Amino acid sequence: MAKERKNHAQEKSAGFEEKLARLQVLSEEIKNPETGLEQALSIFEEGIGLAKSLEEELSRIESKIQILINNPKKPEEKPELDLFSSLPDDGSGQV
Repeated sequence: MAKERKNHAQEKSAGFEEKLARLQVLSEEIKNPETGLEQALSIFEEGIGLAKSLEEELSRIESKIQILINNPKKPEEKPELDLFSSLPDDGSGQV
């Protein structure tokens, strides 16, 4: 189960990294003086879509980090069961 979770996280990270790399490629393509207007517009549209997607993913990650920082997992403690405290203690040792 933990292995599946790690693989899923790696896949999402790879997706993020791939999107970021694609955005960098698009940035270089649009700066090329030989890029035509129609092609530049197409590149721009794809870049805006990628940028929004990356921004949303970063916001989601930041939210998770804030939750982890503000609510750290406490070490596992044994639950306190107070089942018999309301019973009178007659000294017999039996409950």
